[in-house]
Amino acid sequence: MQAHTDIAATGWVARLPRPWLPYLLLARVDRPIGVWLLFLPGLWGILLSGTPLLQEVRLIVLFAIGALVMRAAGCVVNDLWDRDIDRMVARTAARPLASGALRPGQALVFLAVLLLAGLAILLQLNAPARLLGVASLVLVGLYPLAKRVTWWPQLMMGFTFGFGAPLGYAAGAGRLDATWAALYGAAILWDLGFDTIYAHQDREDDALVGVRSTARLFGQRTPLFLAACYGGAVLLLALAGWLAGIGGWFYPALVLPAVLLARQVVALDIDDPALCLRLFKANREVGLAVAAAILLGWA
Repeated sequence: MQAHTDIAATGWVARLPRPWLPYLLLARVDRPIGVWLLFLPGLWGILLSGTPLLQEVRLIVLFAIGALVMRAAGCVVNDLWDRDIDRMVARTAARPLASGALRPGQALVFLAVLLLAGLAILLQLNAPARLLGVASLVLVGLYPLAKRVTWWPQLMMGFTFGFGAPLGYAAGAGRLDATWAALYGAAILWDLGFDTIYAHQDREDDALVGVRSTARLFGQRTPLFLAACYGGAVLLLALAGWLAGIGGWFYPALVLPAVLLARQVVALDIDDPALCLRLFKANREVGLAVAAAILLGWA
């Protein structure tokens, strides 16, 4: 497997003031795919809740900003926990905390600023959403530890990144119900699948340092595992739509994200890290296709 790094301090980020660079790289602002993947389940929840249009637009804006802030906060927490491991993995060795470009104390101050910004956004939501938002901090804090104690850290990632779906639904609908649960289940399975693809980039280094993952657990059987995850996600999305009383166009429109997910299963080569990264990033289009299906269902 070819070694590579996920740090590339080039492009628009490199044109900003030099002292900002370690913080921007720590927050992964140069790689917006993580923001998309955190935001999209929230978008599904907002759209599926059937809230009035003006409220819907307001929530989408708040969730977009919140995804940027909380993804950055999650990256800081992750890199604080993992800085010793990151030094031993080719892809992550150049990260600011692992490389020494930032000290842990500086990262903690940055984290406090991000959490305050997240709190300001959370206070704009209704009571059920605020309670869920506070609860999500437990997942953000525990997720980086999962790889040390279980072969299923990608499942913990699914609970964490997929939390936007129930949060968005609660923010729009103002309640927790069966639709909320089905949508959360779909987001968890989707995240579990694509994060397993992502973990194959580090499979060999993870084995050397003792980090566990579903990529290592399933190995060559990963395509079958992905098919199960993605198939379950599509079925749960269909169930969520039915429970929400969405219109009939939603179901044929789900064919597009289903096909895009099936393409990932067929195309996957677990020994090609560059391909794994491309397939992982392709989930932005999957998430947008699901959002479009929900809009068609309400049309």
